[in-house]
Amino acid sequence: MESSKNIFSALPYQSKILSTGMYVPKKIVTNNDLSKIVETNDAWIKERTGISERRICSTEGGEFPTDMAKYATEAALKEANLAANDLDMIIFASVTPDYKLPNSSTVLQTKLGITNKCACLDIAVACSGFVYGMTLANSLIQTGVMKKVLVVGSEMLSREVDWSDRSICILFGDGCGVAIIGRAEPDEQSRILSTTLGGDGSGKEFFDQPIGGAVFPIKAEHIESGQHFMRMKGGEMFKVATRTLAQNAKKVITDAGLNLKDVDWLVPHQANIRIIETTGQILGIPPEKVIVNIQKYGNTSAATVPMAFHEAILEGKIKRGDTVLFDAFGAGLTSGAVLFIY
Repeated sequence: MESSKNIFSALPYQSKILSTGMYVPKKIVTNNDLSKIVETNDAWIKERTGISERRICSTEGGEFPTDMAKYATEAALKEANLAANDLDMIIFASVTPDYKLPNSSTVLQTKLGITNKCACLDIAVACSGFVYGMTLANSLIQTGVMKKVLVVGSEMLSREVDWSDRSICILFGDGCGVAIIGRAEPDEQSRILSTTLGGDGSGKEFFDQPIGGAVFPIKAEHIESGQHFMRMKGGEMFKVATRTLAQNAKKVITDAGLNLKDVDWLVPHQANIRIIETTGQILGIPPEKVIVNIQKYGNTSAATVPMAFHEAILEGKIKRGDTVLFDAFGAGLTSGAVLFIY
């Protein structure tokens, strides 16, 4: 099978990350705060998840998913010296959209003041959302369909969490990360090297939320019993996540014609510190090359990868010219990886 590196070289254009941005809500909920509403404590949560605190959106307005995306995008546009109307497309990854209709990408388009009628697409693939969006943007840019695509991962998971369920409420938080993907110049080093996406519906019951869709419309009894919240089988998710993350990482590295030692930074989905550490061990990537910020934000689903990446840039860890691996896994089950030179 021809490698993606060779396939990509035949395409009209190459793509790269032009800029990034993020926003997290102002409200911080610590492990000690949670110990007041469920039977848990700071040490117990840290040992099992690596999480110390998480951010929670205001329900009074101003921090809904498209609001967070607006703030993050404005920062990314400023960094890239672009105007909002320079964007050809918005890909909005979220399982917690502002509304069922209209889609969040069009709501964000309006909030940004975009008047060019750019394409707007929402995708719902849970924690793999940003990697899926980045892969779609890369393909559209490489084929010349688009020039500049905004990829958003923005989640308000606090709306979907049962705060009386210790196994769930300790894990999740709210936040947003974005990246603007654009054309790379022919002589540029920065570019996306290879991507892979996957899905396995046979594991759909490992992490689901069956109430509230067309099959089981939400009813009063569901709300009263708490059946409408997210449900997860942590043990099953751990086993399949670590295996799949490692497989996808190896695939994009091989497709790009590189080796694991060529990777400067691994930016994995921030689901659980044990999953992150185990994936790094399987791949043989030392801890100092793995970006981790789960301790501050918890699992923000589609937002974890872009948030961790953006923070690592701000902290001076990741620099232009570094080879970076995004690796994500989520409900569905969905997964994906992107290898690129930043």
